[in-house]
Amino acid sequence: MDNKLYVGNLSYAMRDDTLLQQFTAYGDVQSAKVMMERDTGRSKGFGFVEMGTAAEAQAAIQGLHGQSVDGRALTVNLARPMEPRSGGFGGGNGGGGYRGGRSSY
Repeated sequence: MDNKLYVGNLSYAMRDDTLLQQFTAYGDVQSAKVMMERDTGRSKGFGFVEMGTAAEAQAAIQGLHGQSVDGRALTVNLARPMEPRSGGFGGGNGGGGYRGGRSSY
């Protein structure tokens, strides 16, 4: 996990291939993914890059954090594991609702 990076403050025009190009100067890029809005197809303004090694990831952080790309100062740091979501739908017995057929007498 020491080679997976969070990249924030991306321009809304940024795409996977452009993000990949930003990181190739710092080593072998395993993957580059800009997170997109499902409904609009527009960038959410952040993404993830996986570098080949932890040393390459550190080099990318040193080289790109705070650098201006498309007029926006990038935030680049080690990605943290996704935290479990709470609330919303699903999971547990939320109570209420339809429980089945009619009872017979």
